Amino acid sequence: MHLKIQPTEIRFVRGLSGYFHKDLQAVKQSPSYDPLVDNVSPVTAGFKSVVQAGEVISVLLRLPNGAVAIGECVDVIFSGAASRDPLFEPSEYLPLLNEIIKPKLLEFDVSTFRVNSITIDEPWPELGNKRLHTAIRYGLSQALLSATALVHHCTMAEVVCQEWNTSISDMPIDILASCHRNDHLQLDRMIMKQVALLPHASFVHVNDIGPRGETMLEYVAYVSRRIRERGDAEYQPRLHFDVYGTIGDAFTDAEIPDFLARVERAAQPYEVLIESPIVAASRDSQILSMKQLKKSLASRRINVKIVADEWCNTLDDIKMFAEANAVDFVQVKTPDLGGLHNSIDAVMYCLKQNIGCCLGGSANETDISARATAQVALATQPQFLLSKPGIGADEGVMILTNEMTRTLALLVNYKFIPQFQGSFEYIRG
Repeated sequence: MHLKIQPTEIRFVRGLSGYFHKDLQAVKQSPSYDPLVDNVSPVTAGFKSVVQAGEVISVLLRLPNGAVAIGECVDVIFSGAASRDPLFEPSEYLPLLNEIIKPKLLEFDVSTFRVNSITIDEPWPELGNKRLHTAIRYGLSQALLSATALVHHCTMAEVVCQEWNTSISDMPIDILASCHRNDHLQLDRMIMKQVALLPHASFVHVNDIGPRGETMLEYVAYVSRRIRERGDAEYQPRLHFDVYGTIGDAFTDAEIPDFLARVERAAQPYEVLIESPIVAASRDSQILSMKQLKKSLASRRINVKIVADEWCNTLDDIKMFAEANAVDFVQVKTPDLGGLHNSIDAVMYCLKQNIGCCLGGSANETDISARATAQVALATQPQFLLSKPGIGADEGVMILTNEMTRTLALLVNYKFIPQFQGSFEYIRG
């Protein structure tokens, strides 16, 4: 007989995220922008200033055995952009969580995860059939996944493995180290640590890439040269650059392939991935622009891979980009997808469709959400992870790497035996 296990206590605690929020539209419209000074006015709904400190709500679920499961409600840096939910303000949502969500969560059976994550992700009758903010759905699902793992005395990766019928990776998943463009020592440290992909290096404003993209080309060439100077001969990372549509801002559609050919040459001998070369005004126009660009690059044999982020925020979005053959890689941006089951489904979909997949997220996340993501990655095996939280690189790479290696160490001498009705047993391997 299945034993129902429910939380005995739930608390919601306000805290800090790993980075901050930026009003992307205000930044892009500003002729001169200082990243930490309010020298322009916000334009996106919900922003009181262009740059705001990031905050989270920690979800604490106490179980009958006294163990506490934790998840953290957090959104991305550029909230409210490209169809994302508005900026997450904890003070706005704490009353809702305590008065409406908490009584419902106390009735959940946490001996399984998937059905609970789906339930909190759906429209709530108590809210007029509206869905919770993606940040809340994300945080609640982390806590629920942690709770199921604690109930069964296993890892979160094993819960995902059992409920989605996947296989756990036998090695850590590759990591894309997110570095500041102006921190050259940080880049050197990532080369020393031989991360699989680097440096991310955000180009947010068109001025960041420089006139005709010359500043970006110089930086790409510098990264390539520095790897050859500082890295071992066998170290062959891929170079990834997130440009937030600035290439599309600086060049016409017809000019972009020529510029990306120059990027490819500057990066030699390393493979290049460019995230969001274009940010259009709608999802349909974004898909069309990316599809045309991908087709043009292929016809000219320009080996630059395109990564989708903006306007690719839900599982349905990901399917539309994939079906249109508009990208080489998709970033599954975990906070934007809400409940973690959506991110799991998205990775599984990408693998099935042979679309490259980064299980990503945001620098604005926390150590808790990063660890949950690492566990999901081991169970679903995307091509790579984005380092998080923060843009310190060292800290994010450490948190993700250690979470994966610790988990694999726990499993190396055990054989996982999935049982129906959410029961987990172990036998010595």
